[in-house]
Amino acid sequence: MIRPFYLSGKPTHGTDSFEVRNPYDGRLIAEVSVPTDDQVEQAVADLAAVRAAAQALPAHARAAALDHIQHRMIERADEIAHLITSESGKADMWAHNEVRRAVATFRLASEEARRFSGELMRLDTDVAGEGRMALVRRFARGAVLAITPFNFPVNLVAHKLAPALAVGAPTLLKPTPKAPLSSLLLGELVAETDLPPAMLSVLPMTLEQLQGLLPDPRLPVISFTGSDAVGAAIQAAAPSKHIITELGGDAAVIVAPDWPDVDAAAARIGLFGCYQAGQSCVSVQRVLVHESLAEPLTQALIATMESLVQGDPADASVQVGPVIDRASATRITGWIDDAVSRGATLLTGGTAEGTSVAPTLLSDVPDDSLIANNEVFGPVITLTTFKTMDEAFDLVNRSKYGLQAGVFTKDIQTAFEAQQRLEVGGVIVGDVPTFRADQMSYGGWKASGQGREGVATAMEDLTDDRLLVFTGLPL
Repeated sequence: MIRPFYLSGKPTHGTDSFEVRNPYDGRLIAEVSVPTDDQVEQAVADLAAVRAAAQALPAHARAAALDHIQHRMIERADEIAHLITSESGKADMWAHNEVRRAVATFRLASEEARRFSGELMRLDTDVAGEGRMALVRRFARGAVLAITPFNFPVNLVAHKLAPALAVGAPTLLKPTPKAPLSSLLLGELVAETDLPPAMLSVLPMTLEQLQGLLPDPRLPVISFTGSDAVGAAIQAAAPSKHIITELGGDAAVIVAPDWPDVDAAAARIGLFGCYQAGQSCVSVQRVLVHESLAEPLTQALIATMESLVQGDPADASVQVGPVIDRASATRITGWIDDAVSRGATLLTGGTAEGTSVAPTLLSDVPDDSLIANNEVFGPVITLTTFKTMDEAFDLVNRSKYGLQAGVFTKDIQTAFEAQQRLEVGGVIVGDVPTFRADQMSYGGWKASGQGREGVATAMEDLTDDRLLVFTGLPL
C-alpha cells in the first residue's frame, strides 16, 4: 500500500510515488505518495489562512497538543524506533535513544508553551517615561518551511515541529526522501490533536517543488538542517526571509595534557566518532591530543574502534550500522584513499562492504586532503598531536565549521579559555562534542549555520517582539 502524506492534517495521496529502502540490505520498506503541484499550493494557502487562528490559540491548547504527541510517542516507542532503523539504518540502540530524546523535546515544548509569557519593563527610568510600563511579548513570525535530513528522522523533526507548535506557527514539513516515514508518523500524531488541521502539512515534495516555495512570501521562515552547500543555496534563493540553518561540522575534541584517564577518553571518542556510522553533525571527526598523551591515546583509540560491533542495525548488540546509501560509502572510502595517497597513515579500518564502512582512524592527515577540509559524515576519525593549548585552539579554529567542540580537561582555566577562544556554538568539557541535551542552545558559527535550536531558544528564533506601552499608571 502506498503511504499517504498529510495535507492540512488529512492523509492524502498524489499521483506519483517513490520507494524507501533499508540502507543495510536494500529491502523495500514502503512506497510513499508525492503531492501534486496543486496539493502543495493548497497546503501553503491553508497555512496562510490558519495563521491568525494558530496565533490566537491559548497556551493550554498548544501545551495539550504537545503533551498528546509525547504520550503517544511513548506508547508507540518500539514501533517508532523500528521505523527509524528500517528507513535510516540507525542501529537499534541509537534509534531507541532517539525516540526518548524526541519525547523529551515535545515535553520540553509543552512546558515552555505554558510559560511563554513575555517581559514587563518599567519606563519611568527617565522623566519622559513617568507613569509608563511596557509589556514585551513575542509572536510567531509566520508559517515555517521546515526541511529535515535523514540522520535523525524523528528528533530533528521534533526540534523544528515542537517549538513551532508551541508558539503557534503553522508549519510545512518537507522530510528527506531517504527517510520520510518517521515524519509521516509524526504528522499522524499531530492530526490526532485538537489543533487546527491546517497548522501542519507533511509533504515529501520533489526538489523542484521545494525550490518553487523558497521565495514564497507566505512562508516567511525557513528552518533547514543539512549540508552547507544546500544551506547557501537556500539563503541565496530567499535572502529576505528569516532563515535558521544547521549545516554540520567536522567536530573536534582536544585531549589536554592534564586529562587523567586516557582509556576513558578513547572509549568516548571512538564510540561517538562512529556511533551512527559517523552520520551526526557533531560526531567526532578531529582528535587533537597533547604530545605527552599521544601514544597511549592512539593505542587505546585503535582498540576501541576495532572492538565496535558492526552489522545489521536491527540487532540490539550492533553499535555501528550502515551509512545511508552506497554512494555515501563510496565517497567516504574515496576520501580515505585520497588522504592516504597524500601521506596520511591508516591506523585501522579504511574499507567498506556494501553500505557498511569500517570504523577508520587516520593520523598525519595532510591539510590539502578532502577529509581535512570537509565534513566526512562517516565513521572516520583523524588524529593530530599538539604541543601547547594555544596550538590546539588554533587547530580547532582552522576549520570553516564551528558547531561544537569537546575538551577533555580538569582545569577550569582551560575550560573558560576554550569557551572564550573556540569559534564554535558549544564547548563540551570533559566529554566529546557529540553531547547534546535537547533543552540547551544548539547551533553553529561560520559555515555551521545560523540561528539556534534547543526548544526555548528555537521558540525565540521563530518569533519576534511586539511592544505594548501602558500610560498613566501609578508606578
